[in-house]
Formats: sequence, C-alpha cells, structure tokens
Amino acid sequence: METDKYISPLSERYASKEMQYIFSEDKKFSTWRRLWIALAETEMELGLSENGKPVITQDMIDEMKAHIEDINYDVAREREKVVRHDVMSHVYAYGKLCPKAAGIIHLGATSCYVGDNTDVIIMREGLLLIRKKLLNVINNLSKFADDNKSLPTLAFTHFQPAQPTTVGKRATLWINEFMQDLSDLDYVISTMKLLGSKGTTGTQASFKELFNGDDETIDKIDPMIAEKMGFDSCVPVSGQTYSRKLDSRVANVLSGIAQSASKMANDIRLLQHLKEIEEPFEKNQIGSSAMAYKRNPMRSERICALSRYVMIDALNPAFTSSLQWFERTLDDSANKRLSIAEGFLATDGILDLCINVTGNLVVYPKVIEKRLLSELPFMATENIMMDAVKEGGNRQELHEEIRQLSMEAGAHVKQEGKENDLLKLIAESDKFNLTEEELEKKMDPSEYTGRSARQVEVYLRDFVQPVLSENKDALGLSAEIKV
Repeated sequence: METDKYISPLSERYASKEMQYIFSEDKKFSTWRRLWIALAETEMELGLSENGKPVITQDMIDEMKAHIEDINYDVAREREKVVRHDVMSHVYAYGKLCPKAAGIIHLGATSCYVGDNTDVIIMREGLLLIRKKLLNVINNLSKFADDNKSLPTLAFTHFQPAQPTTVGKRATLWINEFMQDLSDLDYVISTMKLLGSKGTTGTQASFKELFNGDDETIDKIDPMIAEKMGFDSCVPVSGQTYSRKLDSRVANVLSGIAQSASKMANDIRLLQHLKEIEEPFEKNQIGSSAMAYKRNPMRSERICALSRYVMIDALNPAFTSSLQWFERTLDDSANKRLSIAEGFLATDGILDLCINVTGNLVVYPKVIEKRLLSELPFMATENIMMDAVKEGGNRQELHEEIRQLSMEAGAHVKQEGKENDLLKLIAESDKFNLTEEELEKKMDPSEYTGRSARQVEVYLRDFVQPVLSENKDALGLSAEIKV
C-alpha cells in the first residue's frame, strides 16, 4: 500500500472490490475500446466506402478486438502530456497496438462518444450491483420481520412511549422504504439509454459527410451501436452529451437508499441504547479504547455517516444538470468524476454494512418485555375504563379519575424513582370496583399490539415475497466488512 499520498477511504475501507472494479481505469478504458469497435463495426456493416472501396475491413476489426484489455497506459499518459486530451491520447495508444486500424479508430465520433456512453454503461452496471445488494437487505429484514412478527414491543412516537407494536411490524417499516427504493431503482435502470454517436453538437453532421447525406443509413447507426453494447436504444436527441439530468436521477436513487438505510440504522442505534436489539458484535471487537465494557453500534453509526455523504452528494449532479449551457460545457467533468463514482462507492459500502447488520441482529426479549410492562398500565387505561363503563360507571367521571391517577403514578416514577404503581392506585379507587389481581390479568402485551402480526404476514406475503421470488438468484449474498 502506498503511504505517501491520499487514498480515498471509500476504496480503502468501505467499498467492495466489485464496485471498485466497475469504476476502475481498466473498466473505463476497455469499455472505450469496445465502443470504438462497435462504431467501426457499424460503419463497416453499413457499407462505409471511399471511391468504391471499403474504408473499414474485418482485419481491422479483428485487430482492435485483440487489444481490448491490454491497455498501454504508459503510452497514453505520455501522449496526454503532449496533447492535453485524454480521449485523443487513448486513440493514439490504441492505434499503436492496432496499426492496421489506427486511421479509422474514433471515425466520425467526438470525445463524448466514448466518455458519455461509458459513463452510462458503468452507472447501469453499478446500479445492477446496488440492486442485488438492496434485494439481500430486504430479504434479511423479511426473515427478521417474520421471526419477530408476534413479539410485542413498546412503540414510540416522538421517542415517547406509545401504543405497543411488534418487533416484526417495526421491521416492515424499514422494508417498506427499501422497497420504494427498489422501485425507483428499477424504473431508472429501465429508462437508461446510451448517448449513441451524435457528434459535436448532437447533429450527427460528421456522419452526413461520411455517408454522403444518406439519412436512412445514418438513422441505423445509433440503434446498431446500442444493440452491440447491450442497450435497447440511444437517446433520441441530445447536444454533445447526454442530458446530465440522468446523473441527477441516478444520484437521487442512491440518496433514497441512503435515506432508508440511515433511518433504519438510527432506529437500531436507539434500540441498542435501550438494550433491546443489538447489531452484531464480534468476540474480539473493542467498543472503546477507554471504556472496556462498551458495545458501540459502530456499524450502524457508519451507515449513518456514509448515508449523510451520499444524500449531500446528490446535490452535485443536480447543480451540474442545471448549469449546462446550450449544447455542452465542460464544468461537469471534474465534478462528475468525483460525485458519481464516490456516490456509488459510498452506497455500496452502506449496503454491505446493511447486509451484515440485518443478517445478524440480536434481540433481547426479556429487556423488551420489561420495558413494555413498565409502561403498559398507562396504555391499558382505555380498556380498563371501558370495562368499568360496562359495569355501570360514568365514562366522563372515570376518564377524569384515570387522568389524575395516571399523573400521580407518573410522578412516582419520574420524581421519586419508584415503579409504576398505576394499577395499585386504580384498584384502591372506589370508582372502578376492580382488584389489582383483576387488573394484572389485563397486562398481556399481545392484547395491545392490534393487527401487527397480521399486517406483517400480509405485507410479506403480498408485497415482498413476490419480488424476492422473482429475484431468487440474487439472494444469499454475504458482505465482508473490512474494518
């Protein structure tokens, strides 16, 4: 490892090898060469000729195909020092390996032909990897929700005790947000198109010259390139570049995933503070350099940290999209190199952490039960009041009595540090005619979780499992956490 220069933490600590390869130099420049081959093949197949002779021959294509992966970076770097142009430097370097084809590489194209088309290809591959990992997070959470669908737990609104729910029902809230992200991701992937070969201002003027104004032939160029590169089509109109709105749409999908991951991770952090649920904690893991007893939720904290970066990063393509002048400006390039790649690498790291955490959550039912029972008497007051009304009591009088007794019990808990004695106070009241023993029988937590278990069953069965079944080949992924 080089220690004398900056290395991105996303590469060193967080992103997977698979995502790093997608945004690597090898992937980028080998894709450039595949695009040059697709263009040359298309021009050859459409009969590009000069004075009756074909301009491009099969032996030129074969020569280009033989040198897709053996990228001569040293030649390209030296050439770029002279010409100050990355695309022309690689055209030159490729030509050195392919002397027969050197004169026809990049014929009729502008730099965005390789640059923009490659960016679309790479973003789509990145989204497909993100999709696979997102499905595995949903799958892990679905198993967790099903396993805990009937386990009562104290619900919170405003992080204040509220009507009980179940651990599994709470997990469906996390799943539901990730499912929305999956829907957004699938839509963006389904609408991604290549730029094609549109020329310097999007007019295809160079091809009008090459093919002597034959519009019907020129109309075939983009569809043929798209098919060769594994896409359904190219954008119908463009300036020199594809609309940078695509980058913003992609970044917004990543931001959405980050939002969902951060919400879930924050909930887990709070639950770990309450000692109800914990993220995985390894045998030799150290929680604190000073406090040896600590079990910090560092994975969930890292999810939140990286998620903040991705959410803010989405602003970069948004501003870039809004500031493109007419057919093309170059103020997108330097920003784009950073924001898109780093956004993908960070989201990849987030999802690896999510897979690790959701696949290994630890639940402590006894702690959950103890906290729920300490608050349950307050939540049972409506049922107690209704039962007393059935026995002939006055609803308004009983409501006021319970309100006063609840305030008294709350004061005992908060001001005196005592246990919740609301049931005892109700039993001692002459307005209810209920013994403490009778009241204790009403303290079954499962009676207060409503339709939580049923909602989990129906949601998983009708909404989640069909998606997981359709994508079963993507499931079973585990994630390696580097640090």
